[in-house]
Amino acid sequence: MPNAIITGTSRGLGRALAEKLLNEGWNVWGFSRTSSKIKHERFSEHLIDITDESSVQNAVSLISQNSPGIDLLINNAGAASMNAFLLTPAKTAEALMKLNYLGTFHCLQAVGKLMVRQRRGLIINITTVAVPLALAGEAAYVASKAAVDSLTKVTAEEFKSHGITVIGLGFGPMDTDLIKAVNKEKLNQINQRIDRPHGTTLNQATDFIFEHLDKKSLTTGDLYYLGKIS
Repeated sequence: MPNAIITGTSRGLGRALAEKLLNEGWNVWGFSRTSSKIKHERFSEHLIDITDESSVQNAVSLISQNSPGIDLLINNAGAASMNAFLLTPAKTAEALMKLNYLGTFHCLQAVGKLMVRQRRGLIINITTVAVPLALAGEAAYVASKAAVDSLTKVTAEEFKSHGITVIGLGFGPMDTDLIKAVNKEKLNQINQRIDRPHGTTLNQATDFIFEHLDKKSLTTGDLYYLGKIS
């Protein structure tokens, strides 16, 4: 029975991914700051802040003591913010970098050590079309996710000799709480640019991720987007 760790399972995409993996027969460990309310015999929840390195290390150590191995890590937890660059508070930029980049860094490092020992594993870092599109009004968010993209490429190079695949999967605006406060016209403009005029539902996003779980043609270090990037 395969084993997965997912961050940000309290809601949105993380919760949808956890539920789908559970339905497919996986054991799932969820990392989040608040409870996901998922009730399943094969789901274990760790209420931690992934920006805290020791909390992540302790949780992964505990999981490793009770699991024969980790097959999949999905670094999903993240936050977004829209502000003109000159009006973006430094605290906002710092918070986004801590959660989006350092949170991913801590989890990837802790789980990566396990995967190197077992010489197998798949790591998926969730990213965004905002990076290749260089979306105006999202400088702090784009910078934090660009750091994740670079981390994906470098760790893929370091891990590939150990049988580990690291990829990034990117999305446009998704039907989650993250876009509730975003201007509808802005969302429509982004969706048009990636040739997804109707946007992206949670089901479509989870299906896209699942398509990449068993793909034999995955190239470690690559970034794959749901939508057309030109």
